[in-house]
Amino acid sequence: MAHIALLIGSPRRGGNTETLALSFSEGALSAGNTVDAIYASELDIRPCRGCNYCYRSEGNKCALCDDMPRVYERLMSADVIAVASPVYFYSLPSPLKALIDRLHSPIRNSFRVRRLCLLSVCADSRQSVFDSIITMYKSVLGYFSLEDGGIVTAPSVKDKGDILGRGEIAAARKVGEEIGKGL
Repeated sequence: MAHIALLIGSPRRGGNTETLALSFSEGALSAGNTVDAIYASELDIRPCRGCNYCYRSEGNKCALCDDMPRVYERLMSADVIAVASPVYFYSLPSPLKALIDRLHSPIRNSFRVRRLCLLSVCADSRQSVFDSIITMYKSVLGYFSLEDGGIVTAPSVKDKGDILGRGEIAAARKVGEEIGKGL
């Protein structure tokens, strides 16, 4: 059984990203895991200033006062981080990117995360639209020596509900069912 932190990057509730994330979550829960959904756009997370105050402060406290300490607490107990995001101009939406950038802090060394997975959607029909996000994902896997828990991408999903009935929903559920095995 694993504890999963599910980072949801879409600011649109009930959209294709959340639908894919919920399918993953259902699979994870059915396999006996726990899931903590963190909606980046609903938090006050300011962009990292690169000041490195967190490297000098007691307890790696950040110079910025926002919701990020609560996120750190939630990530500290996670065995798995799942990132669910739409593609915004070949990258992640800014609230999710700000959250990820704030993991620059050495506090991340207290995390017990061992596995990562990626769920992503885009309106464009070209699979290549995901390339930059997948490259970032693979770089994080390598840098932190994390296990790849799987990647599910769904192109051609623009309007709410476009993803319903598609194979990516079942694929996300399967990744969720498998994500905690062996941890």
